[in-house]
Amino acid sequence: MSGHSKWSTIKRKKGAADAKRGKAFTKLIKEIMVAARFGGGDITTNPRLRTAVLSAKAENMPRENIDRAIKKGTGELEGVNYEELTYEGYGPGGVAMMLEVLTDNKNRTVADVRHVFSKQNGSLGEAGCVSWMFEKKGLMTINKAGVDEDRLIEVALDAGALDVKGTDKEFDVTTSPGNFEEVKKKLEEAGFKCSYGEVTMVPQTTVRLAGKEAEQMFRLMEALEDADDVQKVYANFDIADEELERLSA
Repeated sequence: MSGHSKWSTIKRKKGAADAKRGKAFTKLIKEIMVAARFGGGDITTNPRLRTAVLSAKAENMPRENIDRAIKKGTGELEGVNYEELTYEGYGPGGVAMMLEVLTDNKNRTVADVRHVFSKQNGSLGEAGCVSWMFEKKGLMTINKAGVDEDRLIEVALDAGALDVKGTDKEFDVTTSPGNFEEVKKKLEEAGFKCSYGEVTMVPQTTVRLAGKEAEQMFRLMEALEDADDVQKVYANFDIADEELERLSA
């Protein structure tokens, strides 16, 4: 699988320094607040909030931080109103990129994002320039080692997955966004461990990068994800596992 799932796996392997963890907490708190504002504070009836809370727990965010963010979102506590925006652009080699942003100052954010793109050999594009290349789906990655492929396919499809595809080292299971949690639960109950799993933007086609362009793409991804207002970055690059691990070392 291209871009985002590989990138997420690499980020976890690198581990999180204290400063990075603090930034991750800030972004998760923003998402919890916005999810609660639009869908209410009950995770049983608000799928977006449930996903955000599960992500926060996976990062070991204290329960009190989560509860406070929910209350700020629902208005029980005073909090900032964040605007949801999507930016589109191009990375090195013509890679298509989409950014999900939460901001309280749109002018500041667009200036920051444009600066990162231009500094890292990319370019911010117009709305709609690349979104047609992506489709929102649930995506899970399972390491091939010791996995019975036939059993995995049987469990995944019976649970409602759309497809199961194998790469050199992994299986990618795709679902509809609404069925992601159910499929993931059924796979885990059957003993399959997901190394990566979330509802994401899956590219229809990919761009293979190597050498200098791969290095530039890596730096651009790091810089964009480090930006305060950028929540998620999606891209259709495909870099060999060995090269991606070398760049992250």
